[in-house]
Amino acid sequence: MTTLAEDDLARDWRSARPVAAGVHVDSAACSRQSFATIDAAAQHARHEAEVGGYVAAAAAQSVLDAGRAGIGALIGMGADDVAFTTGSNHALDLLLGSWPGPRTVACALGEYGPNLALMAAHGFTVSPLAVDEHGRVRADAVAAALHADSPALVHLTGIGSHRGVAQPLAEVADACRTAGVPLVLDAAQALGQLDCAIGADAVYSSSRKWMAGPRGVGFLAVRPGLAQRLRRRVPPPEWELPISAMQSFEQHEANLAARVGFSVAVGQHLAAGPAAVRARLASIGRATRTLLDGVGGWRVVEPRDERTAITTLAPPAGVQPAVVRDWLITERGIVTTVAESARAPFELTGPVLRLSPHVDVTAADLQACAEALESAATTPIRT
Repeated sequence: MTTLAEDDLARDWRSARPVAAGVHVDSAACSRQSFATIDAAAQHARHEAEVGGYVAAAAAQSVLDAGRAGIGALIGMGADDVAFTTGSNHALDLLLGSWPGPRTVACALGEYGPNLALMAAHGFTVSPLAVDEHGRVRADAVAAALHADSPALVHLTGIGSHRGVAQPLAEVADACRTAGVPLVLDAAQALGQLDCAIGADAVYSSSRKWMAGPRGVGFLAVRPGLAQRLRRRVPPPEWELPISAMQSFEQHEANLAARVGFSVAVGQHLAAGPAAVRARLASIGRATRTLLDGVGGWRVVEPRDERTAITTLAPPAGVQPAVVRDWLITERGIVTTVAESARAPFELTGPVLRLSPHVDVTAADLQACAEALESAATTPIRT
């Protein structure tokens, strides 16, 4: 039995949301939204129907401005440095497409597959950063690599999609700053789990993960020094229009209801206390790994004390994680994710089962996961 204790943060988070239909341990994919977030998005959509989309958009500006300011507070930037996007992939696509100089980038061996695909699509040559046995970037090796053969930029995914290992964000940021190389931080999994105000030159993330906002919205934030270097794509830069690259990033024909909901979710996260949320998530990750390692033959991949709430489980021989994941949903009402090799094509050698509870998970929820995995080991669900 896990020793995970209840606290006020867990109770408040849970009471602010609809009751889960089963056990939700899948926040790295999509967290559960609060009543306030759902209501804010619905109210904006209703307002569009009442007064028209553009009048409603004008009325929502103060909420959206507060959302940008809240995002800025979490990453150490200003509200004016933040542009809303449709998500993390969209944000990286905008940034790479506007890059003005040599297209060389350094990143960890376990870089997220879709990020690598975007880098290739935009003509970037990728070089690997040295990592340890857990896939964690070696900050000393980053400094040496940047001194020896400096890329145009460093891209760091703070926590991978396939493994709950926290990268040394502040140390890599210091190395990049010393070398004069811009650092781009993919905070899709890190925002909410780690302190992301580490001085990165650009940060992007999604709403739907640890911020517990709506799907289909995210952000790209760029410091002024780097933003001024970016080359606007649309409208074409040769058109002499007073539109900066950052201004061109925000699509005005957008789902503003989702942006409003995201802004409310960010406000709720700030009110809960980012440091308290990070501490709670770290304790949940430790409890989850302690409980599940070895259950039903599954092996925890991360170090037990890793400061994230993501636990990935390598399967026993002959077991397909995708089959078990489907069985957990249909037979036990437990929602997890399978991370296939494509998520980290140069590091992940086979699929893993990923559990990612948020702060409201209970000891009983985690025990249910353990019992289900133990039961799965003796149930004929292998293919």
